[in-house]
Amino acid sequence: MPSTALDPSFSAEDVSAFSRQHLTDIAAGKLAAARIPGFFDRATLDSMTAALHRLPTVDYYPVRVAMTRFGPALNDYRTPQGVLQADRYWPDADAAERMWREAGMEPDPTLVSLDMLGKAWGTTVTTATIGGRPAFVGMMREINAGTLLHYDDIHLEYPGGLFDQEIVSELTYNAYLVVPEEGGGTSLWQHRWEASDDVHRQRYGYDPRVVEGCRRVTIAPGHGDALLFNPNHYHRVLPNGPGGEGRRITVTFFLGLTPAGDLVAWS
Repeated sequence: MPSTALDPSFSAEDVSAFSRQHLTDIAAGKLAAARIPGFFDRATLDSMTAALHRLPTVDYYPVRVAMTRFGPALNDYRTPQGVLQADRYWPDADAAERMWREAGMEPDPTLVSLDMLGKAWGTTVTTATIGGRPAFVGMMREINAGTLLHYDDIHLEYPGGLFDQEIVSELTYNAYLVVPEEGGGTSLWQHRWEASDDVHRQRYGYDPRVVEGCRRVTIAPGHGDALLFNPNHYHRVLPNGPGGEGRRITVTFFLGLTPAGDLVAWS
């Protein structure tokens, strides 16, 4: 049985704007998630999505998820020893930055989101750096068939450290550019990885038994919504409606809180 069970304080809130307290409570695990419904209005979404066809994407099929994606994720450039494969990552990151600029998406959902989050926190969100080089921020993902249960934790993924900045807490940000009529929600469980969980591991994900008895919160996606949650909690994306119909496209990145109280971002 997991060590964290039912707790009514683990809930999701709809808010008109994120605040520093929202970010702090999510980082600390006091709040499961916060969502701004319709952060991007329909006219803005139409302008953004008109540029989607100009972004080259790749199909991505590890066991836990089947997706179409633009932009590199640091987790996919990690050796079994938890070291960044820099010779692969940096060329892909540089190419993605160039192609993003050339696509001319206006307004830029990543920049708008980072600006909003910086205002909520009270200081500008900067990019996490690796050996002085800024990491890529602003991955776009289309996930229609859902994912396996999993968690994300930069400390466990890169136990020897990765960034020039020390990270003490981690958040995930999703902005929904396209959503299906049904399904596509994000479910979170109030349980973080423990060594004993690995008996339930299924390569890139976990058997649902790992979260039996834990409080679950599910947030349905809406057009233009902005969502924040703590990815250290087990979570999964639910499949789109009947037969996986429709499309679910997000701009996604991570935020890290440093000991100095700064926020840094990466994908």
